[in-house]
Amino acid sequence: MYERNLVAEGPNAGRTLGALAAAEGERLLGKRPLRATGLRFPLLIKLLDCEDWLSVQVHPNDEQAAGLEGPGHFGKTEAWHLLEARAEARLIAGLRAGTSAADFGEAVRGGTLAEHVRYLDVHAGETVMMRAGTVHALGPGLLLYEIQQTSDLTYRVFDWNRPASAGRELHIEKSLAVTDVSAVGRAEPLPELRDGAVHTLTTCEYFTLGLLRAASLPVALHTRGESFHALTVTEGRVRAEGEGWSEPLRKFETLIVPAVCGAYRVVPLEASRVLKASA
Repeated sequence: MYERNLVAEGPNAGRTLGALAAAEGERLLGKRPLRATGLRFPLLIKLLDCEDWLSVQVHPNDEQAAGLEGPGHFGKTEAWHLLEARAEARLIAGLRAGTSAADFGEAVRGGTLAEHVRYLDVHAGETVMMRAGTVHALGPGLLLYEIQQTSDLTYRVFDWNRPASAGRELHIEKSLAVTDVSAVGRAEPLPELRDGAVHTLTTCEYFTLGLLRAASLPVALHTRGESFHALTVTEGRVRAEGEGWSEPLRKFETLIVPAVCGAYRVVPLEASRVLKASA
């Protein structure tokens, strides 16, 4: 994962995020991530542009991951913030009410899972928390920001009857072992945004995702040494600045503010929105 994520600019340009986490420890990660996942960077952050249905998947929780894959593996709870959504855009967020474990197993083995999933109409600005154990899939017409635990464990349940190929095999037995048939994801609307403020979109024991609105006012922030902040611009341009440092950010660029930085602020260079992830 993070052995492939290279720092783009600055004194650490060319180094991987994983190497920096191992070398800097608490200075980069903060107290909370160090307690939870050690020197491993605790989050995965992605931008996804969906033109077709992605495979129907499910992820294990921490206990299941360790049991099925071995020590050192983590589960994967994730959340999606929808940046763009076509009028007909949908996703899958769980199973239809009343679906039993036996129903689920029969549908998975029989290739009829599409008849038992819970389709959710979604809109730009909404945020969906997807707990481990929830059957899910992203549909066409979506551009989104995804935040998740530091895990690549994905069990593919159904692939829309597309021909099997290398790297796209189904994981039937593992899927059946980790799925919570009662688990669903719900789309939370975008909160009212105030200029110069941070608004929490979703939070859980693994991460917190907030949205900054900086139209004309700067946004004051503080890591307090507890966690790094990952800032991703989704609209406009900003400058993040703290004691002895300043970094400009354009749309879809991401800056990691180490936990050791403490107080800093995000200054709008034009009307902007910035997602802030922390562990």
